[in-house]
Amino acid sequence: MEEETKTFGEFAISEEMLSAISDMGFEEPTPIQQMAIPQILEGKDVTGQAQTGTGKTAAFAIPIIEKLDPENKNVQAIVLSPTRELTIQTAEEFSHLMKYKTGLYAVPIYGGQAIERQLRALRGAVQVVIGTPGRVIDHINRGTLKLDDVTMFVLDEADQMLDMGFRDDIVEIINETREDRQTILFSATMPAPILDITKRFQKDPEFIKITRRELTVPQIEQTYIEVRERDKLEALCRFLDMNNPELALVFCNTKRSVDDLMTRMQARGYLVEAIHGDMKQMQRDRVMARFRSGAIDVLIATDVAARGIDVDDVDIVFNYDVPQDVEYYVHRIGRTGRAGRTGKSVTFVAPREIYKLRDIQRYAKIKIAKTPIPTLSDVAEVKQQAFLEKVREVMAGDAEELERYLPLVEQLLESDSESGEEVTSIEVAAALLKMHLEDAKSTMSEEIEELQPQPKQRRPRFEDYDGERRERRGPVEEGTYENSGAEPGMVRFRITLGKNQQIRPKDIVGAFAGECDIPGSSIGRIDLYGNYSFVEVPLEHADKVRETMSKATIRNKELQITVATPRPEREDGDFRERRGGDRRGFGGDRRGDFRRNNDRDGSRDREFRGGNRDYDHRGGNREYDRRGDHDRRSYGNRGNDRGGYRRENNRDGYQKRSYGAGRRERENEGHTFYD
Repeated sequence: MEEETKTFGEFAISEEMLSAISDMGFEEPTPIQQMAIPQILEGKDVTGQAQTGTGKTAAFAIPIIEKLDPENKNVQAIVLSPTRELTIQTAEEFSHLMKYKTGLYAVPIYGGQAIERQLRALRGAVQVVIGTPGRVIDHINRGTLKLDDVTMFVLDEADQMLDMGFRDDIVEIINETREDRQTILFSATMPAPILDITKRFQKDPEFIKITRRELTVPQIEQTYIEVRERDKLEALCRFLDMNNPELALVFCNTKRSVDDLMTRMQARGYLVEAIHGDMKQMQRDRVMARFRSGAIDVLIATDVAARGIDVDDVDIVFNYDVPQDVEYYVHRIGRTGRAGRTGKSVTFVAPREIYKLRDIQRYAKIKIAKTPIPTLSDVAEVKQQAFLEKVREVMAGDAEELERYLPLVEQLLESDSESGEEVTSIEVAAALLKMHLEDAKSTMSEEIEELQPQPKQRRPRFEDYDGERRERRGPVEEGTYENSGAEPGMVRFRITLGKNQQIRPKDIVGAFAGECDIPGSSIGRIDLYGNYSFVEVPLEHADKVRETMSKATIRNKELQITVATPRPEREDGDFRERRGGDRRGFGGDRRGDFRRNNDRDGSRDREFRGGNRDYDHRGGNREYDRRGDHDRRSYGNRGNDRGGYRRENNRDGYQKRSYGAGRRERENEGHTFYD
């Protein structure tokens, strides 16, 4: 058996691809990637059996992109997916991996998205199409999608597609492609109908099977907490104070997160160090030696670096970030509860990551119980009891050492000659305890706000109701997080920079992501006006953004940032419309009504006609922002169908979304909008 590939650099792939992989945060290939990438690069047909969450999308996306001809503007590869969600996620993956590949574009097509947007995208240069079977056939029948140049065909989640009744559609699409195509099939199971497709349409395929390890660890108490990103550090510190572990492991998904968390915890006085893939082996060995000896009691690590951790006395494991691969979960928590001992694990789950936890529970066949975040009172009580126990140990120790301090106590017990007030030994002890415990209390943070479900609100149809004229009215009153005019779960900020200062959306994304250390993919709608702009960020990052950006610059220009005010409504509940016709923001016309849409791919969706903010066309390096009836999805939130955590960094170190070539600017009444 060949030795497994340990790094992406060992594959026969380009430097541009390696750079894109590095930006996404992938540290090493997953098993399915190790086995599938070389075979697909060689042009072989491949049938892979692997579960969701094993990184199989990158397993076929990386070699496909490497084999594309950028000079050929026609569709060269097609990927069929069972659902629109998986279609979008796969398109995101391709987009990120195409980051440094000039002239390559990928586009998703699926039911529930406005057909006009897809038609416009397909008229341009597109080398990769990712779509649901029904919508792909619709375009074939319209003559808007031609597969004559398709040399690579991928059937993803094949078992799901057959269960959904897409067999005839799949066969029809395959028959539209060339006979000499390369056919790649991935499925979680291999029932007879899948094997029949394999025999019928593949030529001498390589069979790859990734068997899932047993993921149960019964001797470990597994819990999770639901917590906002901004509250993670405080929650972690409280758990450490409550449990007072001798040795604790904290796992993060990226090297940057590891370094950042170490710095912040050291500032709070914790004995903590970190290891990750960028450290030399000598540095890792030194840190591990300190961890084993108890010189440090908290070790922060990435999954890759943790492979070399072999310590039997770890009391508790914290998943500071939900692992991107479901198998990483058992690898992490397996670091505790060794040698017959019991252990604990706590997973921190952001509200939008709850689906990842469900995947872990489903595949591990376990129930991870939700636990409350310790309150300040809980932590204070534990600290008090720990201090009292320490006092008892001192009292039971060397009596001669205690005698050194008796004269000081006697001074405190002396009566005040003027007041005649007498002081008892109990009062002296109480005063000393008060001094110690209140000093400890002063270092504790404010109470963590309980997560509350956000009320569903209708998104306003028009952006800034009176546009540029607001700038001439003087200072703008600041709104509130709950009433900033953003969609549920987001906060809309106003910054005093706009297109008159040559500010572009990517400048805002880069600055916000880099300065505030938040994922660029989490940043929502951006609206540019003459001398100011609006930008939406997730609620959990709002405090950090507000504080940090008030001291930051964008393109060396100072700015002021305030919470946006809500858009006024008329008495009839509708919003004021500007003179000049349609108001268009990110994604086009927002007017129209909802209608039911029954597609051949089985999705029965509401379609906001003209209002979908979907994946932009020809998106080799694309970002998209969808609103209306669709769930908001953004780059970097791949779900579990990927091999590692993804990040996108520009050359200045900012973590950001990519606004690649092909984005179209439109001028309307002195404002610039981006489709």
